[in-house]
Amino acid sequence: MSFAAPILLGALLALALFYVWRWFALARRATTGTGVRLLPGVLFPALGFVTNFFDTLGIGSFAPTTSVFKLLKIVPDERIPGTLNSGHALPTVTQALIFIAAVNVDPITLVLMITAAILGAWLGAGVVARLRRRTIQVGMGVALSIAAALFVLANLQLIPGGGAELALTGPRLAIGVGVNFLLGALMTLGVGLYAPCLILVSLLGMNPIAAFPIMMGSCAFLMPVAGLRFIAGQRYDLPAAFGLALGGIPGVLIAAFIVKQLPLVWLRWLVVFVVLYAALAMLRASRAVSSPPGNEAPV
Repeated sequence: MSFAAPILLGALLALALFYVWRWFALARRATTGTGVRLLPGVLFPALGFVTNFFDTLGIGSFAPTTSVFKLLKIVPDERIPGTLNSGHALPTVTQALIFIAAVNVDPITLVLMITAAILGAWLGAGVVARLRRRTIQVGMGVALSIAAALFVLANLQLIPGGGAELALTGPRLAIGVGVNFLLGALMTLGVGLYAPCLILVSLLGMNPIAAFPIMMGSCAFLMPVAGLRFIAGQRYDLPAAFGLALGGIPGVLIAAFIVKQLPLVWLRWLVVFVVLYAALAMLRASRAVSSPPGNEAPV
């Protein structure tokens, strides 16, 4: 474990505690006297468990969760980005605590790439929270199409294999930091960071195992930051997000410490088709006849 790992782990725990406290305070303020349902039921925790279980094994959680939301029409399109970032935040923190402690990556590379993703998410969440419904539908449709393409590349083993390095220096470090900034911003629109980050570090010559603490650490720090912006603006579905968090944490722990590895190739192909369905549904919805006045207000 590098000298930076204990610092990152401590900061991550502090951020998680602050996130839980702030989320509770904002949710209580927003729902007091409104009669809004808080309990998540069974479906959302079950979805959180399954998506975060496979997320820990490398599948990713954003695209599958979005696909289920869209297929079952259980979360409004404009609230999906906020629900993903707020609901999956704590399970992702759990993943990061495990992988940052287990994988020894150069501390400068790790800290700079994580910081870049956080800044990208902070700026991105502010933009997405002000976008109109149709803009979010188009953006998420494109994002899901990209996710499906990345799954295809992974299934066909066309993603670069990478090198043996656990550090970046000079121009390669600058490229890694810059691209991770963009990936952090795109996460607030629903583009999962895992697959793009894996491709990035591989192209830059790093050992693919280095992607795990980088991508999980990036997401674990940026998702609470972005999630709180969506929560403060009430641009998310509270029961859905709570359910994802409630079911997601045990899913991560079981995947990381009990299952550890599964043959996932057929599941990845299934995810491709499900994600493509959601992408087409998003894009089709964005082309639908305009809703009555008022529905196109910023979300």
